[in-house]
Amino acid sequence: MKKYFSVLRDCPLFMQIRDEDLLTMLPCLGAKAERFEKKFTVIAEGSPARHIGIILSGSVQIIRMDYYGNRSIVSTAGPSEIICEAFACAEVSAVPVSIVASEDCTILLIESNRMMHTCDNSCGFHQQLIFNLMKDLAAKNLQFHQKLEITAMRTTREKLLAYLSQEEKKAGSNRFTIPFDRQALADYLEVDRSGLSAEISKLRKEGVLESRKNEFTLF
Repeated sequence: MKKYFSVLRDCPLFMQIRDEDLLTMLPCLGAKAERFEKKFTVIAEGSPARHIGIILSGSVQIIRMDYYGNRSIVSTAGPSEIICEAFACAEVSAVPVSIVASEDCTILLIESNRMMHTCDNSCGFHQQLIFNLMKDLAAKNLQFHQKLEITAMRTTREKLLAYLSQEEKKAGSNRFTIPFDRQALADYLEVDRSGLSAEISKLRKEGVLESRKNEFTLF
């Protein structure tokens, strides 16, 4: 596990927790690292919320399927990011989304019941851990509202530009890379892929942006 310490230090869940405490904490939380191949369903929709995950390497997509089988990407997660914490805290009996590996990845799985309840050892760092978890949930709530602002837009063009503007601000540069290919971007924006590709072509011709695969430049 020590080889992943640099990743764990950057995880919001372990902020203000010392390395020596982290070594003690992981066995206490029943933590185990598991590797998943690209496209593997890490957590299937309908599964009980038994674990909180931390991405150690690679990335995943959080996917929702509607009644008609249409796929929507709710969000993505990469190294040091946390997944399934909201469902674990809510103690839902069935997770309403699927977590799918978008590339080969390694995920640290933590037993949620050990996370939410202090252990018999009365570990001093457990209160800090729960505080960090609450901060992460608040940040994820803000991200969720940002996506709602995007999908509430009426047209594909408006949704695309709203999303790219958010990514530009996040990157701190007008040139940035997004974590989606064209189909995944369409699924995230909840639009038709062909319509999205047509809109990107129009914006290129208008001089609003340049793009190559998942690399974009806004002007």
